[in-house]
Order: sequence, then C-alpha cells, then structure tokens
Amino acid sequence: MQEARTGSLIEWLGGRTVAGYTYLADLSALVVQAFHDLGAGGARGRREAFRVITRQILFTGVDALPVLSVISLLLGIIVITQAGTQLPLVGAENLIGSIIVVVVIRELGPLLTAFIVIGRSGTAITTELGNMRVAQEVTALELMGIPVTRFIIMPRVVGMILAMVCLTFYFDLVAVLGGFFIAKIELTIPFVAFADSIIKTLSSVDVLVTAFKSALFGTIIASIGCYHGMAVGASPTEVPQQTTKAMINSVTVCLLADMLIGFAAYLS
Repeated sequence: MQEARTGSLIEWLGGRTVAGYTYLADLSALVVQAFHDLGAGGARGRREAFRVITRQILFTGVDALPVLSVISLLLGIIVITQAGTQLPLVGAENLIGSIIVVVVIRELGPLLTAFIVIGRSGTAITTELGNMRVAQEVTALELMGIPVTRFIIMPRVVGMILAMVCLTFYFDLVAVLGGFFIAKIELTIPFVAFADSIIKTLSSVDVLVTAFKSALFGTIIASIGCYHGMAVGASPTEVPQQTTKAMINSVTVCLLADMLIGFAAYLS
C-alpha cells in the first residue's frame, strides 16, 4: 500500500513537472514570436500595431496612476515611519537608506506594481482576447490571413513592458519621497540626510535590476494573459475560468522570477 502511494505521488509530481515545463515552453515561444513580429509588417501594419500599443500603455500605465499612487504612498509611509523611528533608537539611523533601497526600490516596488497590473490589466487582456475568441473574431482574422500574433499579442506585450517599467519607477519615487514628506511629523531625520543616505546606498546595479525586473514582470503578465485569452474555446463560461488561471499563474511566475533574480543578483 505504501509503495502504491509513493508511486502515485511520484507519478503526480512527474506529471505536474512536465505540465509546468510545457506551459513555460509555450509562453517562451509566444514571447519570442511576439518580439520577432515587432519589426515585421508594412507601414499600415505598424500603424495599427502602434495604435494598440498606445492604447495598452494608456490603460496599463496612465489609468493605473491613481490606485498606484495611493498604494505606493501608503507603503512609503509604513516603511519610512518604521525605519525612521526605530533605527535611531538603536543608533542605526545611517542604515535607513539601505533599508529603503532594499525593501522599497529593489523588492516591493517592482513586485507590488506587478500585482496591481495583474489585477487591472493582466485579467483585462485575458478577458478581452477570450471574448474575441468566443465571438469568432480571432478565427475571422486567421481566415483573412492576418497574423494574430503580430496584431493582437505583440502590441499588448510591448505596451505592457513599457508601462510596467514606467510604473515601477513612479511607484518607487512616490513611495520614497511622498512617504517621507507625509511621515515627516514622526521623523527626526532631516530630509537632506535622508536623501543623502539613499543616494549613497543606491547603486547602478539596483537601478538596472529594478528596470530588468519590471520589464520581465511586464513580459510575464502580458504573455500569460494573452496565452489564456487565446486558450478560450467557444463557450463564454471559459472566459472567467481562463482569467482566474491567468491571474494565479501570473502571480506565481512573477514570484518565482523575483526569487531567481534575487538569488542570481545578490547571493551569487
């Protein structure tokens, strides 16, 4: 009996591993094809793709600024107030810059921005493409010989990446500066010393890693959203199912990618 249970567990783990590898391989192929199509097409095709990219940037980036501003401001208040009030008690006020760079700029900024974008734009992409599949719009494009990847998937991936990079740096800026000014009533550290501590701690590696994370997260969110949107069949009930899968998988893959980047960049 024990051997049968062990065999079933190994079989289940093997099946899940193969399924996960296949899923990541399909996503990678989707991203590669999207970037390959970035420079393809005639002038008319590029104009249409640029229109979709612009619309994706406006929806993902500009429309998300209000909620992103509130969340980043609250995070900045929490982190800066805690660090600014507790560190001086143990004579470690010179470490406030390191804590803010590590916690806000390097880690929470890209990750929380990704979670916000997943909830707003990642699910919206899946729902939009899923409804297009149900309405046979995608099939009509394929029958007319129009490359679906070039006109549907590529613009959303590119627009998501550009919006994610801008949103992440905006999140970090609001969290650090806005959080400090609002938490100033609790702090005894002058702003000049506060800014100098962050500038001395912040390195070009931190900026590059933050930009790379945000671009990678944008690629993950857009590709997963498009993949599950295109996986919808003829039934409208599949749209919310695929949207839920896209949201869960986006969060999981972003966390895994963040962990791997952290190991590679700071523990190697």
